[in-house]
Amino acid sequence: MSAADAGGGRGTKPFLTLIVPVHCGEKWVGATLDSIAAESAEDLEVIVVDGSPDEASAEIVRGYADKIPLELVRRPDLDNLRTKVNFAVERARASHVCLICQDDLWLPGRLDSVRRWIAGAPDAALHAAPVQIVDQDARPLGLLRCPLPTDIATPKELLAERLLVQNFICAPAVVFRRDHWIAAGGLEVDLWYSGDWDLWFKLSDLGAVHYHPEVTAAFRIHGGSLTVTGSRDLADFERQMRIVLDRHLPRIAPELSEPVTRAANASIKINVALAAASDGSLAALGRALLQLVKLGPRGLHRYLRDSRLFERSFPRLRARLAGAF
Repeated sequence: MSAADAGGGRGTKPFLTLIVPVHCGEKWVGATLDSIAAESAEDLEVIVVDGSPDEASAEIVRGYADKIPLELVRRPDLDNLRTKVNFAVERARASHVCLICQDDLWLPGRLDSVRRWIAGAPDAALHAAPVQIVDQDARPLGLLRCPLPTDIATPKELLAERLLVQNFICAPAVVFRRDHWIAAGGLEVDLWYSGDWDLWFKLSDLGAVHYHPEVTAAFRIHGGSLTVTGSRDLADFERQMRIVLDRHLPRIAPELSEPVTRAANASIKINVALAAASDGSLAALGRALLQLVKLGPRGLHRYLRDSRLFERSFPRLRARLAGAF
């Protein structure tokens, strides 16, 4: 049973619904809501779905009811991010929806950019953009960009070829059509790490994907994030990525299957090795680097272009050297 207990007058249809899934987020959610309040507008709908076992996060959220067009829904029975987001998408009243995790941030100009994106391509299934990577204190560490053409519909074949190597589309920066999300089945609950990656492919079957160069959201890295804690189970971490690769590899042309598969396999091995190294085990790192050498010059170029290895790794290295986790 759901209980909406703050704000959220459900009258005029909003132009955008923002979903904030929360679980024991009292350390971060205030800063996240501050960043949203700085951008807020009357035609924005914000749905916070709190699955925490206690009221600590909810009490913080309630303090923003007079600053944000906010609806707080307490659902302790929804025990993971995927179920919270899928529930909120069903509840959303806007045609276009976006989401932000409890520890991420909106940046100045986010709403203006989103309005332009939607006005320029209202039928697009997905709008994507770069993200600013920040540390636990919101200090900038780097940018994560997508290797896609800007401000035009990305050809499906190009998207599949590059996205199979690595998920470079970061959820806090995207906007999607609600009807397409529902038609695609939403986030697969069992894919705790790769559910969004899987969904980007499914959405691309239902409409165009547009990539915009504006940086309008920040992704926070810290020792308690799901990607850090979850990736410590290395076997399951690898399985999550292989499910997506195996499921969507048939999307690309046969002549590209071999080079894309090699680059994608190298990417998975590097990702697992980096996760092991971050937990103190360096043995797998050498074997993974050997996989890159075996790719040859063209394969290495493909891998580096599509994996965004340096853009993903250097911010985490800087955060680790600074003692963030």
